[in-house]
Amino acid sequence: MPDTEKRTRQDIRMTKPLTVLKSIGPKLVPFFKTVAIFFVLFGTEEKESSGSKLFCCIAKILPIISLILFVFLHGMNLTEYYRYSRRILIGLIFSCFGDILLVWKDTYFEAGILMFAVAQICYARAFGWKPFNPYALAVFVAIGAATYSILSSSLDGILSYLVAIYITLICVMGWRAVARVRFFDDLVTWTKLCGCAGSILFIISDVTIAVNKFVMPLPFHHQIIMLTYYAAQLGITLSVVDSQVDVILQPHLE
Repeated sequence: MPDTEKRTRQDIRMTKPLTVLKSIGPKLVPFFKTVAIFFVLFGTEEKESSGSKLFCCIAKILPIISLILFVFLHGMNLTEYYRYSRRILIGLIFSCFGDILLVWKDTYFEAGILMFAVAQICYARAFGWKPFNPYALAVFVAIGAATYSILSSSLDGILSYLVAIYITLICVMGWRAVARVRFFDDLVTWTKLCGCAGSILFIISDVTIAVNKFVMPLPFHHQIIMLTYYAAQLGITLSVVDSQVDVILQPHLE
């Protein structure tokens, strides 16, 4: 690869986050406003439980709908260049369905898990399967095994299978998000770091849900769950910003 061509690719991929944020920042305003509204209205579990379920549902999904709109506004069509964005978009839509079902978690908890399981599959497919990175895989296998061993004694029936499947899927998603970040490569991008951070925050959010529900009550669990969840979805959504460039450069990076 000629040096000038390599420098051009590096210049494209190492665009400063501040420069990009000046462009995408206004598109994120609805997300931050709706997150603030949710925490003002339903910032504690007591407020969420005592308030109108329908109103809580609307407030809860508005930040995710804002991120769906962000993906659309950033660009969307059926070509290969937007394949990554489409998969992230579908993941956000299924996350939205999962949020709705979990508002009525006493009745639809299992269905909510299934919706988020589909979301994790979509995110993992978006992140792709190269590079393989066996070290990251080993870390996430250990995390998944440790999490299930903590939860297993409190699970029975269909939940024992659903939780095992979900832990597997979210750990695969986390592995793929981390694996695609080439930490010691000149071509590492801030958007891939956002996706990586988002996947880790997603795992933290879901582990907090599981431990609080099945093992023991955790202090400030509602705030931890929702803050990490919204931050996770934001990080994963921001990873679409330069995804079209990835498609162009991918043959040269493998």
